[in-house]
Amino acid sequence: MALFYFGKKREEKPACCCGSETKAESACCCGAPVEGICCVKVLGAGCKSCHEQYENAKAAVAALGLKVDVEYITDMEKIMEYGVMSMPAIVVNDKVVSMGKVLKASDVEKLLRKL
Repeated sequence: MALFYFGKKREEKPACCCGSETKAESACCCGAPVEGICCVKVLGAGCKSCHEQYENAKAAVAALGLKVDVEYITDMEKIMEYGVMSMPAIVVNDKVVSMGKVLKASDVEKLLRKL
């Protein structure tokens, strides 16, 4: 019995340019990095504040003119892989840059400009 993958190796999936797993073997999950930003993800449980953070992140990306998709992740297993304990959280290029509070669109813009 392989409970929690003890004694078994997990299959390695090919990594994207940003370090996240790709959806298809030959495709990058996010295309080429745009101004140093490859992937923007909002981690949340599906609550009102998490949806608000997702909308603010989309607005900030649009305001900066980036052609990067904002992904909304509600799968708790994937969220725990980032080590996030309080939500909503924002992940840019597979690094947690904000967690535990809802940022306004202007604050997300400032955060993205720093990267």
